[in-house]
Amino acid sequence: MDIGFMRETLLTLLTGLPLTIELAVTSILAGSVLALVIALFAVMGGTIGRTLTRAYVFVFRGSPLLVQMFLIYYGLGQFRHGLQDLGVWWFFREPYWCAVLALTLNTAAYCSEIFRGGLQAVSMQQVEAARACGMSGILLFRRIILPIAIRHALPAYGNEIILMVKATALASVITIMEVTGLAGKLIADSFRAFEIFIVAGAIYLAINFVVTRMLMVAEFWLSPHMRMPPNPTT
Repeated sequence: MDIGFMRETLLTLLTGLPLTIELAVTSILAGSVLALVIALFAVMGGTIGRTLTRAYVFVFRGSPLLVQMFLIYYGLGQFRHGLQDLGVWWFFREPYWCAVLALTLNTAAYCSEIFRGGLQAVSMQQVEAARACGMSGILLFRRIILPIAIRHALPAYGNEIILMVKATALASVITIMEVTGLAGKLIADSFRAFEIFIVAGAIYLAINFVVTRMLMVAEFWLSPHMRMPPNPTT
């Protein structure tokens, strides 16, 4: 264990940290929006909506993320002329956008099931109470259904966020030089995999430590009714 070499490795890998965070944040935000739309179709889309959403979730949950990334980046390259005719080749020729698309589609499949469970966990008594107060439509969804569904879904959704942070490491296989990509380059140059992967793993641990603390704060903020009231006798 060469501490000096590990220090230099840390400084090198930290240069890929902004790209790792950017990949994670972009795919999580885009995937969450898409997942909410899919969940709404699954709950309120009727037979056709449920069938389409089940097919989407089955395909992207049932196949490996690495295969999906290869299909998007390498597979669609075979249809270059058709993509150029459609005017979207600028998107699919960039490995960054291909990685974002693969991560987004994959996390949307998982998060849609999480959101669907959260929406279905909202009790009809709460909905009827809101309707008795004069709420309906978008107001009912925005002020009652969605906040309660998010509260139910947050623990599982937090796990998916952590998994997506770690999944950004797969972007290195399509030539993106984020933390894992830089680690692979250093290993090819120095043949010192042990120290380099320890440093890379420590960086991902630090990122997920911050993420878990942010999720704890969000869960505490969304659950005021579950906090112990102060004891008036003390």
